Amino acid sequence: MWPNRMDKVEKLAAQLAKFSERQRPLPGIAHDDTRKTLALQMVASLRRQDFTTIRKGRPIDAARADPNSDMFDPELAATLYLKAGNLDEAFWITFLATHFGKHGRYGWERLKDVYSGLGRKTWTWAEVSVDPKGFRKWLARNAHRIGGAFSNHRKYETLKDDSPRGTAAVIESYIKWVGPEHSHAKLVAKTTQGANDPHKSFDHFFRNMKVKSFGRLGKFDFLTMVGRLDLAPITPGSAYLKGATGPLRGARLLFGGRANAALQIDQLQEWLTELDEVLNIGMQAMEDSLCNWQKSPRKFVHFKG
Repeated sequence: MWPNRMDKVEKLAAQLAKFSERQRPLPGIAHDDTRKTLALQMVASLRRQDFTTIRKGRPIDAARADPNSDMFDPELAATLYLKAGNLDEAFWITFLATHFGKHGRYGWERLKDVYSGLGRKTWTWAEVSVDPKGFRKWLARNAHRIGGAFSNHRKYETLKDDSPRGTAAVIESYIKWVGPEHSHAKLVAKTTQGANDPHKSFDHFFRNMKVKSFGRLGKFDFLTMVGRLDLAPITPGSAYLKGATGPLRGARLLFGGRANAALQIDQLQEWLTELDEVLNIGMQAMEDSLCNWQKSPRKFVHFKG
């Protein structure tokens, strides 16, 4: 598995063992198999980030931004729009990709059906932001024709018009959050408040993002992708454990030996910060790897969703 990454796996495993021995006990990785599994999950998380970086630097076919094409890919579409100077559409497609998610079986089908207007009218930011009522009416008429499904992270979402967390309501609240001028550039300037620290800027975004159905997980997923795609100079300096499930269970398992260990969130975050000063993988990889590791602490499972 990943032969060119095994040195990194072994290094992380050794650093975890050393940290546990010399700085703070990590009972959750007391055994070689649990320690190796966590190290593998950390490398898997770093690989996902590297994949985004590598793809951004390659030539990108214009079909990647066409929701009517089999080649459509929202990450690459966002990169194309950013390179073309269209920050609004880059943000918009990233938001839609987070809202619908990539389903394990259906891929981006649901996103493609909605964004393309079922092949009849692409619902761009310029279209939707000035006519959200028109989008709502279109969705209500065509919801039964839209295929695919929401991803695992978004499994409680719905297309239903009468739901407070239906797609139309979510998009309307997103438009309201961006602001009356519908400018993501102005949103970035206002939200980061001139901060030169990517961690502080991320925190400003996280605390100020008021969008229906985007709780802790939705905001974290969206904003980390915004940072990875260079749409805004932000990166998480915290695992944002308050309101988390998997990452919080993982942190408690790591530091307390049990997924339900009675450890306070603020204390856990402080310890994670200490740990990352040694591992230097960043809080995005830390959060992701802990979430996946706690699902199968002794045997590595490659989670893709």
